[in-house]
Amino acid sequence: MPWAKPWSNSPPHKRNEPPRTVARPGSTPLAVVLALLAPAALTLAGCLPDFGGTGTTATTGEDTPGNHAARPAGGAEEAPPAITAWDDLPDSFLPHRDFTLTLGDLRELLAGESSQIAETILESPQEFLGLMGQALEMPRDLFVLVDKETPLPADYVPRDLVDLTKYQDRLTLNREGLSLRKILMPDLLAMVEEAAREGVILDLSSTYRSYAYQEWLFQYWVDRIGQERAERSSARPGSSQHQLGTAIDFGSVTGPFAEHPAGRWLAEKGWRYGFSLSYPQGYEDVTGYIYEPWHFRYISRPGTRLERFFFDGIQQYFLEFWDRREPFFRERYHSTSPSRW
Repeated sequence: MPWAKPWSNSPPHKRNEPPRTVARPGSTPLAVVLALLAPAALTLAGCLPDFGGTGTTATTGEDTPGNHAARPAGGAEEAPPAITAWDDLPDSFLPHRDFTLTLGDLRELLAGESSQIAETILESPQEFLGLMGQALEMPRDLFVLVDKETPLPADYVPRDLVDLTKYQDRLTLNREGLSLRKILMPDLLAMVEEAAREGVILDLSSTYRSYAYQEWLFQYWVDRIGQERAERSSARPGSSQHQLGTAIDFGSVTGPFAEHPAGRWLAEKGWRYGFSLSYPQGYEDVTGYIYEPWHFRYISRPGTRLERFFFDGIQQYFLEFWDRREPFFRERYHSTSPSRW
C-alpha cells in the first residue's frame, strides 16, 4: 500500500514554470524500432549502470548518468551501449526491468511536471528508474517533505536516534547532547573520514531538535531580530528538518562557512555520501529560507543522485516530486532483490 503522511496533504508544486505537455512520438519505421531495441535488450538484460548504491565507498570521478553508461563493467569488458534515442521508441516500450511501467506511462506522468525536469528524465529514463528503484528500497521517512507548508506533528520523534557521544572518538562535536538517526551513521562516518584524509575537519554543531526545543529557538530569534527576519532564517516548530534527526548544521553556522575548507568540501562532495544542501543560494523563493551553506540533510545516496542528475541539484524540487509521485512509482515497482530494510 502506498505510504501517505497522516499529518498533511501534498502541497502544490512551487515551481513558477507552468507545466508543459511532453510531446508523444509519432509512428516509427519498423527498421528504426528494431535497431533501437537491440541495444535496449542488452541493457535491460541486467547491465544497468551503478549509480553508487547505498554502500559506504564514495564514487570517484565526475558522477553523471552519461559517464556511468560509458564506464567499463567490472573493469574489463565494456558496458553495452546505452539507448540514446528514447524519443523514437513507442509508448509501449518498457524502459526498466524493475518497473511495470511503459514509456507512455512515464511521458503521461511527466506532462504534469516542469518542462526541464520532464526533459531531463526522458533523456535518461532507464538511469532515472534505476535510481528510483534504489530509493524505493530505502526507509520511506528519509524522503519526507518538511517545510513551511508541510510540518511534522508535535509528537514526532525518530525511533532510531543515537547519542553521538558514542562516536566522539570519530566525530568532532561542538556541543553536548547531539544525536542523529542510526541509519545515516555509516555514511556520515565514511564522509568525515574521507574529508579528514584530505585534511578537512567536518565538525558538527547542531543535529536533532525536538519540537519543543524548536519552539523555544524560533521565539528566541523572533525576540532578537523580529518576526519577519526570523521567518526567513529560522523554522517554526514542526517545520524544521532537524526534527527528522537527519539534518546537520556543520561548522560555524554562519555565512562565511561557505568559504571555509569544510564548507567547500561539503558543497563539492557531500552528495556522494547522501548529504544534500537544503537551502542553496538564490532559492529562497523555493525553499522559504535564506542561504544556509552549513545545513545538510541526509537523503541517502540514491536520493542525492536523483537530486543531482534529474532535479537541478535542488533538494526541494526532488522532495516535492517524491511527495507527489512516490505512490505512482511504488505501485509499479517490483524489486529483483530483497530489501535491506
